[in-house]
Amino acid sequence: MRKKDGCLLPETVICFLYRNRNREERSMRNLEIEREMFEWAVELIQRRYPTGWGGAGVVHTAAGHFFTSVSIDTANASAVLCIETGAMLEAHKYNERVTHCLCVVRESESAPFRVLSPCGICQERLRYWGETVQVGVTAGENALLFVPLKQLQPYHWTNAYPPEALERFAEDE
Repeated sequence: MRKKDGCLLPETVICFLYRNRNREERSMRNLEIEREMFEWAVELIQRRYPTGWGGAGVVHTAAGHFFTSVSIDTANASAVLCIETGAMLEAHKYNERVTHCLCVVRESESAPFRVLSPCGICQERLRYWGETVQVGVTAGENALLFVPLKQLQPYHWTNAYPPEALERFAEDE
């Protein structure tokens, strides 16, 4: 935690480095990363929302960084953003390719933590980094399952265009 204007702010960037892997291997499931993402989400929920409802989003990048976020509370429900949006924007700000995305919620401090599949808008946002992004999906009680984004949308509208015609993340080689 760090102080800004007298307020304690949780760190939004948690950096972990892991062994360099080739691109194909990085796009495959990595249980260690998935478990670590879940742990970071739970820790953020417990810290930010000690009682009642809580939710946290986590993304992991090809550079080995984790970015976390929460949803903004507002009186106007149409101004609310998805829980994982802030984490996606942090990755985008630092020009890092997202490899994994996870959203975790709980209904109360005594309720179990649950994984929420990305909504349609978040799926569109994640498409910027390609269809191989691994996303946490709702898969039953206490299950932690990640699948490639393309598995959630096998008939996505981008299939009508050649890849080079779509705006997407371009990794500096």
